[in-house]
Amino acid sequence: MVLSAIRGGLGFLTRLPVGGGESEWDAFRRAPVTFPLVGYVVGGLAALPLLLPLPVSTAAALYLVTLYLVTGVTHADGLADLGDAAVVHGDTDRRLSVLKDSQTGVGGLLALSLTLVVLGLGAFGLAGAGGRLALTAGVVIAIAAEVGAKAGMATLVCLGTPAHDGLGSALVGENDPSGLLAVAVACLPVVALAPLTGGPAVVATLACGPVVALLVRSWGRTHLGGVSGDLIGATNELARATAIHVGVVTWTLW
Repeated sequence: MVLSAIRGGLGFLTRLPVGGGESEWDAFRRAPVTFPLVGYVVGGLAALPLLLPLPVSTAAALYLVTLYLVTGVTHADGLADLGDAAVVHGDTDRRLSVLKDSQTGVGGLLALSLTLVVLGLGAFGLAGAGGRLALTAGVVIAIAAEVGAKAGMATLVCLGTPAHDGLGSALVGENDPSGLLAVAVACLPVVALAPLTGGPAVVATLACGPVVALLVRSWGRTHLGGVSGDLIGATNELARATAIHVGVVTWTLW
């Protein structure tokens, strides 16, 4: 069951060629603990360039390239849709119709551009956070940011209510707050790496995911009547970008 859920999670959250079908998807959507487990895979792969003896700018660029080669643009598309819905004037029905619109407007472009700029600048911090060829602070923070972002997605899935029928409701409608205990346990291995970053940096990085998820959930309840698949994807992008900066700043100041 767990292996099927992980396979389904990798198939849904990444572009890795893991195969899988309907049974793996069903196992994944009923097991929110899969989100942070996939985060370890994504974070570990994306952090590999940070270990290479490269200039900081090159390592940061390769981190971004690797990240989106592994994950694709599905979550970024959700962020763009959220940006469009956030700036539109009108009631809940109007915002929901904007979410479903395949066209990207100014709000979506702005949200996506700003987030990518923030993430890119954060990647510079990661690449300069420690030496090379070792398990450095930058690598640990990169992994923690991805695990935390996925834990944020799981938080939204477990605490949210569906805004409408669709992909989001297939996840949100199958889970409840009890699933968060397993999610928290799945995050413990990355917390064990905290001494390598000076202590609080990993915890602060990891916490950003659930915090961002709660803010997105609050906005969704007020403006959309619940959580949609776009909000789940947007949480991943916003949480990652925020977490990297929080982690690097905490590591620098500690």
